[in-house]
Amino acid sequence: MSTHSRHIQLMDTTLRDGEQTQGVAFTPMEKVSIAKALLQFLRVDRIEVASARVSEGEKEAVSLINQWARQEGFAERVEVLGFVDHTRSVDWIKSTGGSVINLLAKGSEKHCREQLGKTLDQHSADVLQTIAYAHEQGLKINVYLEDWSNGYKDSRDYVYGLMERLQHTPISHFMLPDTLGVMSPDEVFASFSDMCQRYPTLQFDFHPHNDYGLATANVMAAVRAGVSAVHCTVNCLGERAGNASIAEVAVVLRDKMAMELSVDESHLVRISEMVENFSGKRVAANAPIVGADVFTQTAGIHADGDQKGGLYKTKLGPERFSRIRSYALGKMSGKASLKKNLEQLELDLSEEDQKKVLARIVSIGDSKQTITTDDLPFIIADVLESKSYQHIKLLACSINSGLDLPSTVSIRVDVKGEKHQTTGAGSGGFDAFIDAIGKVLQHYDYTLPTLADYEIRIPKGGHTSALTECVITWDCGNELRKTRGVHVNQVFAGILATIKLINIQLHEMANSPQA
Repeated sequence: MSTHSRHIQLMDTTLRDGEQTQGVAFTPMEKVSIAKALLQFLRVDRIEVASARVSEGEKEAVSLINQWARQEGFAERVEVLGFVDHTRSVDWIKSTGGSVINLLAKGSEKHCREQLGKTLDQHSADVLQTIAYAHEQGLKINVYLEDWSNGYKDSRDYVYGLMERLQHTPISHFMLPDTLGVMSPDEVFASFSDMCQRYPTLQFDFHPHNDYGLATANVMAAVRAGVSAVHCTVNCLGERAGNASIAEVAVVLRDKMAMELSVDESHLVRISEMVENFSGKRVAANAPIVGADVFTQTAGIHADGDQKGGLYKTKLGPERFSRIRSYALGKMSGKASLKKNLEQLELDLSEEDQKKVLARIVSIGDSKQTITTDDLPFIIADVLESKSYQHIKLLACSINSGLDLPSTVSIRVDVKGEKHQTTGAGSGGFDAFIDAIGKVLQHYDYTLPTLADYEIRIPKGGHTSALTECVITWDCGNELRKTRGVHVNQVFAGILATIKLINIQLHEMANSPQA
């Protein structure tokens, strides 16, 4: 067992194994961007960027990555999966300017016999032939033992036999995958302890999968047993349930096992967002480290404890990952939660007014509506019967839409006490409203920001009569802002969210020093 602090390599395989996620295919330039971010900013030790002989697009991407890596001194940290095919994979990797082959050998007797139709001796001879050629061509060589977890369990003599034949070859890393994600932490620890003790001079990597949700726990067990490197992906991408999350693994190895890593944690969220955008696979809001909500306190007692001495803070502070802590507003909010949000808005309320506002927040929360910090001024204005934030009021709105016909809208609004009535047209009801409201707002030197995201949802298990919630993200130049509207009609929900943003910005314009 190896529990002393030591350096553990992290090899990121987002661009190879991660791309085997259903529905994910990176373009060559996306691959180059991710590779640069992983090596230059996140500072992972190694990256696996592709499988050899897949496509011309893949070859282009690998060539571009290798070209950049050579210029930056990262050449031997870029790896490509190759196959036991004597010269073909090696030549393909060489043609892209590559320096490292990760050779895929069979790690279980069943795979060797049923998939290849070969004996251990025959497969070993083929592997040795490819290794010899790769070595002649000047490639650094690592070897995967595919399906090793099942091979170790069902045909241990085969695994030992393969290792005996390979251990004296120029292999840098023996990479042992739990290909189907079937192992438990106890099984990982026992099997890796055996391998590390049986072959003490060799370097072993662990390549986990997350089918049982045990990938990170299995990594801890493998490191305790003595492995020198762990394979991960960004956002847990990978086949089926995915691989181990690099964010989780990095933080756990540092915090729970005192291991030394090269990774710069401050870039974990940035890389996560990049991969999320390129892959089209959304990260769960409660995903550890990188999820949108993981540094949001919901319970009022937590906000109170933080205010009185950081009682609910841990090593997992948001600042560590270039993030900030927020305090949610809803039915479980307390006075401290409200106070934290008021501080963010630089608003000051009396104790009595805070009680009134908090009561309204709890009431809204009971109806399962989401409350954002930007909602607070409206709640305050409503509770205190203040007109200061009612710069624009929607007095009437009528929308007409038809199949294969443009939508039209007629609106009547009150802007700073002046009433306006106008019409608009567009490709849908919301687009028509934007056209109409734009005509009104041009009289006030105001232009709506562009939309960055537009999300519609109803409560889980909702019916056709359920309230619709529309959350719009606006690109306000130096920041993104979110506003929310709730209505039984999804178009009107979007309109109410838009009216909220206009009110916020008109209020800011009215109170700016230049106003």
